[in-house]
Amino acid sequence: MTRIVVTGAAGFIGSNLIKGLNVRGIDNIIAVDDLTQGDKFRNLAGLRIADYVDRDDFYTLFADGAYGQVEAVFHEGACSDTMELDGKYMMANNYTLSCDLFHACQKRGTRLLYASSAATYGGSDTFREEPPFEHPLNVYGYSKLLFDQRMRRECGARFERSLAGRLAQVVGFRYFNVYGPHEQHKGRMASVAYHQFHQFQAEGRVKLFGEYGGYGPGEQMRDFVFVDDVVAVNLWFFDHPQKSGIFNLGSGKAQPFNDVACAVVNTLRSQRSEAALSLAEMATRGLIEYVPFPDALRGKYQCHTQADLSALRATGCDHAFASVQTGVADYVKWLSNTA
Repeated sequence: MTRIVVTGAAGFIGSNLIKGLNVRGIDNIIAVDDLTQGDKFRNLAGLRIADYVDRDDFYTLFADGAYGQVEAVFHEGACSDTMELDGKYMMANNYTLSCDLFHACQKRGTRLLYASSAATYGGSDTFREEPPFEHPLNVYGYSKLLFDQRMRRECGARFERSLAGRLAQVVGFRYFNVYGPHEQHKGRMASVAYHQFHQFQAEGRVKLFGEYGGYGPGEQMRDFVFVDDVVAVNLWFFDHPQKSGIFNLGSGKAQPFNDVACAVVNTLRSQRSEAALSLAEMATRGLIEYVPFPDALRGKYQCHTQADLSALRATGCDHAFASVQTGVADYVKWLSNTA
């Protein structure tokens, strides 16, 4: 029976990956996490796993072969707080530990599918998986970039060519702005859609940044990607073990924060049997409020991100991504049913 490891298993993407594996009938899964934040157990409670192992114990045991033959490790465990300033802690969690896991996987013939981040691009205005465009703005982005660079060095500049018959599959996914179920534990790092849902429920309005960076109020744009799409792409590579490399994982289409707000508000209005409103109507009625751009973020804020999906598409992965209008509406319905 196929044995899978998911690190960061009680986290946002990790728990959704386990759900996706369960849908396929795969439940011989070793879930690895740190449940010091005990409420995260809720993300695992409805899932089928074979075992749970604390992160402090897992990596040494895995390297020593304690779990027998493992087909693949989905490595989602990391410190993902972009505001964390402790570089020593960040590098130990996101770089050193990942390097050790890579070597253990290669020793054991285990495939490694891991979470990188669009934070590797930082201040760039081009989001293509190439060194000239990689300019991280914080130590989180740097920790993710350094591991990507290490994988390029270990596996060769052209992953597929160098890996053929020599190394087990290695795939890094540069996640853009992921949103969806099971992110409630992330606090300030939860998605815009999550925070807007709760803000509207509490205050009857959604707050967005006003004009900044040459963009009108609420018009700053991000590549928002639904977590179900993230899972689908991870599983596509799981189905194609001959495909390796570092790939953007976003929708490939930047959309303004106004679109997210409209999807949140209109979905909640629909649940109350109220008519959908245009953006202008929402602003006039005070359902959307624009606040001055904070000084603390000036010069440190990305006004536009959009994943270049050329490399992903070149592998043959033709997954169709949900738009903000579709994905956020589905997410808001889920939040309404679980709040």
